[in-house]
Amino acid sequence: MQTNDQIRVAVYPGSFDPVTFGHLDIIRRSAKQFDHLIVAVLNNTIKNPLFSLEERKEMITELTSDLKNVSVESFRDLLVRFMKSRNANVIVRGIRSVTDFEYELTLASTNRLLDEDIDTIFMMTDPKYSYLSSSIVKEIAQFQGAVSELVPPAVEKRLTEKYKSKQ
Repeated sequence: MQTNDQIRVAVYPGSFDPVTFGHLDIIRRSAKQFDHLIVAVLNNTIKNPLFSLEERKEMITELTSDLKNVSVESFRDLLVRFMKSRNANVIVRGIRSVTDFEYELTLASTNRLLDEDIDTIFMMTDPKYSYLSSSIVKEIAQFQGAVSELVPPAVEKRLTEKYKSKQ
């Protein structure tokens, strides 16, 4: 039996507004690599999200309910502090392009400076999702475009409802 210090806990942080097939790909692949994966939904006060924090957590929880080692939480502190409070020492980040890598490298270096016990693992996104972002999904959905290839049906339904209520 493993003791607590042997359990490998990772955190996959993001705003997930909304969660896409690209995010779910990273979640599912990361869940295979760690004993426990925390999907940490950022309560970013700078951004004006389409979905509330609770709605984003609900969607991810629903879509990952089959993954017993995945939990969904929210945070609004420094990521490294949140991780310490959860005994996690690995950050999982998805990379779509060289541009993503440059930005993510800066974040990883900063997090490492703040806490040298924190490592960041970069996971290449499945090539079929390399163009996909939550911003693109929202823009298409806002104009009633088809997003069924980009997000699961439950997310598509919520997007449709959200934009209908804004009209």
